[in-house]
Amino acid sequence: MERLRGKNVLVGVTGGIAAYKAAELVRLLVKCGAGVQVIMTRAAQQFLTPLTLQTLSGRPVLTDLFDLGMESEIGHIHAARSADLVVVVPATANTLAKMACGIADNYLTTVLLAVEAPVIVCPAMNHKMLAHPATQDNLATLKRRGVRIVEPASGSLACGEEGPGRLADLSVILETARRALTPQTLQGKKVLVSAGPTWEPFDPVRFITNPSSGKMGFALAAEAARRGASVDLVTGPTTLPDPAGLTTHRITTARDMERVVRTLAEEAHLVIMAAAVSDYRPEEAAPHKIKKDDEELTIRLVRNPDILAGLGKNKKPGQILVGFAAETEHLVRNATEKLQRKNLDLIVANDLTQPGAGFRSDTNVVKVLDRFGGVEELPCLSKEEIARRLLDRIESLGAR
Repeated sequence: MERLRGKNVLVGVTGGIAAYKAAELVRLLVKCGAGVQVIMTRAAQQFLTPLTLQTLSGRPVLTDLFDLGMESEIGHIHAARSADLVVVVPATANTLAKMACGIADNYLTTVLLAVEAPVIVCPAMNHKMLAHPATQDNLATLKRRGVRIVEPASGSLACGEEGPGRLADLSVILETARRALTPQTLQGKKVLVSAGPTWEPFDPVRFITNPSSGKMGFALAAEAARRGASVDLVTGPTTLPDPAGLTTHRITTARDMERVVRTLAEEAHLVIMAAAVSDYRPEEAAPHKIKKDDEELTIRLVRNPDILAGLGKNKKPGQILVGFAAETEHLVRNATEKLQRKNLDLIVANDLTQPGAGFRSDTNVVKVLDRFGGVEELPCLSKEEIARRLLDRIESLGAR
């Protein structure tokens, strides 16, 4: 959560039933290392007490524009100037209308007129209120002004009806906040990332695979999307949820992955193949479950297509191709050979025998080798941090 660490985030809470979820968002932002200043409207205080949010944020909650203590130093202007980001959660139809019309009749709407930091609004309301032309016009106006809208989810609403209008999941709001604080260095670029294992079945219930969790590839895809890229993530079977703000393609076998990746790579400026693709598959897959008996079972394996080598062979001018190498010995030698043989620009090599490295871990220990002969060794870091550093390296490579 490095993008939020040390940042000043204003959280505006307005008067909707989803206001109670703002408490958890404040807790998550503080956990990420952000300094959080909460502003509550009078209506919001009917659903949630300022004391709750003050306890979670560690700062007095701003509520009264005419409070002599709060405004002794023109507090609303100070709050606006000190903010790195503003998140309005939930954003009611009433507050959206005030924002669109420039009305400043409470602490929050006054700050919103003075703030220069990025603003995120998270609408939550009855589905008919959301669909009303006035609300839709107000949202369109805010979008034109550069306000980021976190679209509400669909489901059961407080009124008992079903439809769009639920506050978006907090993980989506948090990811939007991180993206708003990330320099858009990949704006206009198309990025393709592969992740996870592949499954190669030999009957309907059994398959050959590896322990890849997909965490490294997912972290890379999410970081590229934060930097403004249009990202396609092609992933084998994992338990990870689809990251927000990008397109996820879920496949099963190596041949499935090859088909999807080959098509998407045609338009990609950057291709990062972080998937642990099975090198072999059973020559035949039984149509029914193979029953256990007293005989030994022999399965003949055949080679899967080498997706990365195929991409290297057909690499487009200006396209950057990045591969991964998981090794148990001769790390640099094997990775260098793979880099050259497959026409890569960069390869990320990790020794699976090292503590904190390899499959299913939240951390990794890698060496990054480039086509110019450079080798950078990264210590044990979170896969999220490795993704950030790797994309920094890739961007500098593209500038050479």
